[in-house]
Amino acid sequence: METVAHDTREDKKTAHIATRKSRHPLEPIETISEIWFGLVMVLTFTCSISVNSAGREEVRTLLIGALGCNLAWGIIDGFMHLVGCFVERDTAIAKLHAVRHNSDLGAVHRVIADALPPVLASVLSPVEFEVMRQKLNQLPPPPRRSTLAAKDWLGAAVVFLAVFLSTFPVAIPFLFISNVRLALRLSNTVAVGMLFLTGYAFGIYTDHRPWRTGLCVAILGSLLVGIAVVLGG
Repeated sequence: METVAHDTREDKKTAHIATRKSRHPLEPIETISEIWFGLVMVLTFTCSISVNSAGREEVRTLLIGALGCNLAWGIIDGFMHLVGCFVERDTAIAKLHAVRHNSDLGAVHRVIADALPPVLASVLSPVEFEVMRQKLNQLPPPPRRSTLAAKDWLGAAVVFLAVFLSTFPVAIPFLFISNVRLALRLSNTVAVGMLFLTGYAFGIYTDHRPWRTGLCVAILGSLLVGIAVVLGG
């Protein structure tokens, strides 16, 4: 029993090593992208409000619709994150199996090259690929199938919260201000400000000019919302 338990732990360790990207449940860029998605979704609702004819009941119905929409998309995006993690880990395990059980060294080297960034793979020699193959063969045998880890579920929760919670700052003005025109202006200001801040953070993480990136994201996000509203989205 102890041997079986030890082998199971080693299998999970091998699968984790093969698919590990960072210590965080979700990459910062992925989190920013989910916030963008949530903002664009809620803006398609708020920008469809008619300031001349909308009453409190119409605004309330629209806000409930926006919250429900982002709640649903948060759940869907979280589920798709789990699917992506499962497929990514399953692909990595399949490549490990291919490396260990293929007798054609050229084919094995191509499998390793496909798993690396193209720039890195292009500068490696056959000798270096062979060293990698030997080191991969020294790992414990990979499991036959992939499983979801606690980190994957935590990442799905982060995805859900990023999409769903991004609704509230944009909706708050409509909850506390009876003047629909003023509430809409404040809501749009908050939304554009959030787009700018997330774009600024995106610029920092991608080593682009933060201010320029923030402005570009705010403008592009506004254009996307306009397109969605025109098309009835």
